[in-house]
Amino acid sequence: MAKLVSKTYGDALFEVAKEADRIDELYEEARGILGVLKENEDLIRLMTHPQIAKEDKAASLEAIFSDKVSGEMIGLMRMLAKKDHFGEVRDVFAYFIDMVKEYRHIGTAYVTSAMDLSDAQKSAIEKKLLETTEYVEFEMHYKTDLSLIGGLVIRIGDRVVDSSIRTKLDTLSGELLKIQLKVGECAS
Repeated sequence: MAKLVSKTYGDALFEVAKEADRIDELYEEARGILGVLKENEDLIRLMTHPQIAKEDKAASLEAIFSDKVSGEMIGLMRMLAKKDHFGEVRDVFAYFIDMVKEYRHIGTAYVTSAMDLSDAQKSAIEKKLLETTEYVEFEMHYKTDLSLIGGLVIRIGDRVVDSSIRTKLDTLSGELLKIQLKVGECAS
């Protein structure tokens, strides 16, 4: 259900942004609202509390955001509160942000390595990704995982490239196990 809500409202917000030629403005507002919501979990609890009247929730949103974001964003949040979908507000804005990134050909890459990468290595990875994908820009996210032993794991959306030593060793172990099983079957 949450995915349907985020897609429905996220698509609607994207269409409004395109039609009004305000994609960048609403994109920045969505990012800002997500930041506010991340820092203020109590606001989510307030907006999803079943004993608070929907009109009071809408008025609270108006009071909090009226001088900070556009009427479209306030209207969307008010609608989510009135339809008891405010619990999915973060998903709606995350979906919208992802749509804008795709529209602007901005990719998000998550790179995991066994050790910290130098700036030159990071630059080389980003350059290679730009050369091998349709994206014109990337938001890069790096982390280390010592269990990889060596190599990289790169995730862009639902695509994963895993060149880690750990995965190669796991694959090799599995192949050796199959060979042992076949040899054992032939000996019987």
